[in-house]
Amino acid sequence: MQVGPNTPAIVTGGASGLGEATARALAAKGAKVAIFDLQEEKGKKVAEEIGGIFCEVNVTNDESVDAGFAKARAAHGQERILVNCAGTGNAIKTASRDRQTGEIRHFPLEAFNFIIQINLVGTFRCIAKSAAGMMSLDPLNEDGERGAIVNTASVAGEDGQIGQAAYSASKGGVIGMTLPIARDLMGEGIRVNTILPGIFNTPLMNAAPPQVKEALAASVPFPKRLGNAPEYAHLAMTMIENGYFNGEDVRLDGAIRMAPR
Repeated sequence: MQVGPNTPAIVTGGASGLGEATARALAAKGAKVAIFDLQEEKGKKVAEEIGGIFCEVNVTNDESVDAGFAKARAAHGQERILVNCAGTGNAIKTASRDRQTGEIRHFPLEAFNFIIQINLVGTFRCIAKSAAGMMSLDPLNEDGERGAIVNTASVAGEDGQIGQAAYSASKGGVIGMTLPIARDLMGEGIRVNTILPGIFNTPLMNAAPPQVKEALAASVPFPKRLGNAPEYAHLAMTMIENGYFNGEDVRLDGAIRMAPR
């Protein structure tokens, strides 16, 4: 798909990190970008800087997502591009024993469901609603292409670490649904791909102590550093612009394979 002046695009989680970098990359090509996020101050700032629009959206809530799509489409028209970067994580063992008291406890199911609802169901919710809208558009080219969707999973979806049961399940779900969704939409000219980032230098990672970041960087085979958000955005743009890129899950991780801890 050719990304050009006024191409309508939506990026969830676009106020910071991987989503922000992707929103900026799309805008640099002339796209009109709507940012879906809960971080109002950051989201509005990024939107203003790239000539886009901010929509306060909670991806776990149908009404909130519907309102976001309505606002974005009223401003820019029906989106041709959707990039799903909204997500979060936690670290809790499936079952554990308190070292001091010996008390045994298990992963609180509400905490498990919270992650699934944001990372997996929230992603699917946005895909389904966006794809339905894209189907109303005329094809762009002789291949019949109408739109492109990029999702964000994680290397944890394939080699999750201790305490990542919920996070890995949610990201593994995103990986697992990529090909079926691409097949669901193949007759409508809508492509679907997923990126599996490794350890990236995001605002969340910036909160870690320097020695922790250094150790993580050293664990990457090559290059021995954390990934940078524009590198994610570059791959997202390739998935969007290369019309033969479809139904794929691609690791972007410097060849790392995560150890148990």
